[in-house]
Amino acid sequence: MEIQAPILITFIGYLAVMMGIGFWAYKKTDSVDDYILGGRKMGPAVTALSVGASDMSGWLLLGLPGAVYLGGIGEAWIGVGLVFGAWLNWLFVAKRLRIYTEMADNSLTLPDFFEHRFNDNHGLLKLVSAVTILIFFTFYASSGMVGGAILFEKVFGLDYTLALVIGSVIIVSYTFVGGFFAVSWTDFFQGCLMLIALIIVPIAIFNDTETQANINTLDPAMLTFIGENTTIIGLVSLLAWGLGYFGQPHILSRFMAIGSAKDLRLSRRIAMSWMVLALIGALATGIAGTLYFASAPLDNPETVFIHLAHAAFNPWVGGLLIAAILSAIMSTIDSQLLVCSSVITEDFYRKWLRPKASSKELMLVGRIGVIAIALIAGVIALNPQSSVLGLVSYAWAGFGAAFGPVVILSLFWRGYSRNGAIATIVVGAVTVVVWKQLSGGLFDLYEIVPGFLFATIVGVAFSKLSPPRAEVKMQFSEFEQSLLSQK
Repeated sequence: MEIQAPILITFIGYLAVMMGIGFWAYKKTDSVDDYILGGRKMGPAVTALSVGASDMSGWLLLGLPGAVYLGGIGEAWIGVGLVFGAWLNWLFVAKRLRIYTEMADNSLTLPDFFEHRFNDNHGLLKLVSAVTILIFFTFYASSGMVGGAILFEKVFGLDYTLALVIGSVIIVSYTFVGGFFAVSWTDFFQGCLMLIALIIVPIAIFNDTETQANINTLDPAMLTFIGENTTIIGLVSLLAWGLGYFGQPHILSRFMAIGSAKDLRLSRRIAMSWMVLALIGALATGIAGTLYFASAPLDNPETVFIHLAHAAFNPWVGGLLIAAILSAIMSTIDSQLLVCSSVITEDFYRKWLRPKASSKELMLVGRIGVIAIALIAGVIALNPQSSVLGLVSYAWAGFGAAFGPVVILSLFWRGYSRNGAIATIVVGAVTVVVWKQLSGGLFDLYEIVPGFLFATIVGVAFSKLSPPRAEVKMQFSEFEQSLLSQK
């Protein structure tokens, strides 16, 4: 219990900073455009680190180091897939999406963009995509709340339910108040803290005499990228994680919010540098844990970062480093809550209930949406063993397969139609859910691969059978001309 007091004080100071950013952002939020996309005024550095922090979540500090601690560097293939997918997303999707969403009646959400991109007057495409986002993100957010609650529970010895309530209230508060500005700026600082933690913890452990004494005991297989148990299906599955980037709403919204498409090149360089360094740090943390705890293996591999931070630093510094885990969890949940709030505001309330609602009214609805989604996610998270949370394991695949092909085809193919987009989303989501229930042989392949493939094929087929209208093709031509003019 001696270590808990300084850690608690450190945590309180850290959380006070996050709340301060939230209230600062509140003063800069004057319209619904500000609340949902920050008025498209975000700078390249904030955009870059906000993408990274909202993407990686607690997986970067808990899951990946734990996997490496058990299985060695061979787990790095998932990182290779993620880096390659993220780079392609920045290179080919970011600029086109930023320009096209502004041209498409200043679309603030993906469903809104899809509706204007295909001139869907009936609203069916927006409805299908909005419902898909809300379902996946509600379960996704609940998983993050469970992770935050477990962190509070283990570090401070709190009751699980109390820990869940405390963590949820903190995240909801600054998201409720500050909207996109708050989420992006807190992500920026959280991303900095995550990177610092992942660099200094393994360096400190590798310089420890106990670690150096155990170097000769390390199994050479732990440093092998392709081991005896590596299969083609397993390797493809790990690399295929990169496909998910093309369809993640909370990542794509950052591209839409940057101040200028010209800033994307600098933002991409910052983001990819952060991502590569952070992944190297996570891998090094796992190996450092294998060496440091060689004589006393951990019961839970995913706590390796927490234990190393305790071992290498005094309670004050260790508390700040452990706060990096909370940062990773918070930076993803707040993004998910904001996307859900945006969908409720723009794609349900304004579309179906109050088309002429004022900006202040829409901001109020958005804030109420944050609370509503958080409450639902919190109820689901009350039982950390709830089987419903199993959906979260393939939420990344669900978004990647359902929206990835739609985003790519919408930005690159003039012949893509509304019916093709609807078919893509439905087939992608359903394939992921069904494939996940099957097992053995080919069905062990990560579900994003068949989901992405089938969704793309069906989308192209439906677009050939039901081509887009002439005005939709003309709008796409105007987009291409605008793209050329900004080169």
